[in-house]
Amino acid sequence: MSVLVITGTGTEVGKTVTTAAVAAAALAAGRSVAVLKAAQTGVRPDERGDADEVARLAGPLTAAEMARFPEPLAPGTAARRAGMPPVRPQEVAEAAAKLATEHDLVLVEGAGGLLVRFDAEGGTLADVARLLDAPVLVVAPAGLGTLNSTELTARELRARGLEPAGVVIGSWPSDPDLACRCNVADLPEVSGTPLLGALPAGAGTLPPADFRAAAPGWLSPRLDGTWDAQAFAIREAPQGP
Repeated sequence: MSVLVITGTGTEVGKTVTTAAVAAAALAAGRSVAVLKAAQTGVRPDERGDADEVARLAGPLTAAEMARFPEPLAPGTAARRAGMPPVRPQEVAEAAAKLATEHDLVLVEGAGGLLVRFDAEGGTLADVARLLDAPVLVVAPAGLGTLNSTELTARELRARGLEPAGVVIGSWPSDPDLACRCNVADLPEVSGTPLLGALPAGAGTLPPADFRAAAPGWLSPRLDGTWDAQAFAIREAPQGP
């Protein structure tokens, strides 16, 4: 797997921190890594973007950003309002393919969910994945409501002939409620794809050295980690009435 596309079931689900964890685990395994942010919105030119944050947490990697728009909106809308040219799926795919010739792993991070629009023609991250013929990792929240959005995302990927690589829980609470604990078993069932990790809430606030040391333990061996999905499911399984 030289290119992995990372999407979320929506905004603020832990996509950037998950991207950093995947990058950190790959680096720890001795792989060279590049991170490509397709479109950054809501960040000033002098502020740290998501790709920069991934590099800060994960360690030495190539961080690239395709476009940056000032307002925190969908990329297509933000580009239009700023009077700037949008980023297009073909451009993102070409940039990722070039990075893949120079790195063992390229992580392409989207903006928001799978079908957030990049341009007026309706180009999305799904189109980027199709052009690259790349698997898509879905980052999902832990709690109530996640089953519907995760299943919809997985169904849309398959409807487009794309491969869901798996699901990662972007933020696992220290005191999970009943819905969270039930969702550990239900997420793989509704998505038809394995649960490949769970990041602890607040992981992105750890010092970078601690983040890098811990990241492999949050992800399954398929993502260069040591996380055991079965052991996690048994430990978090809710007790009967």
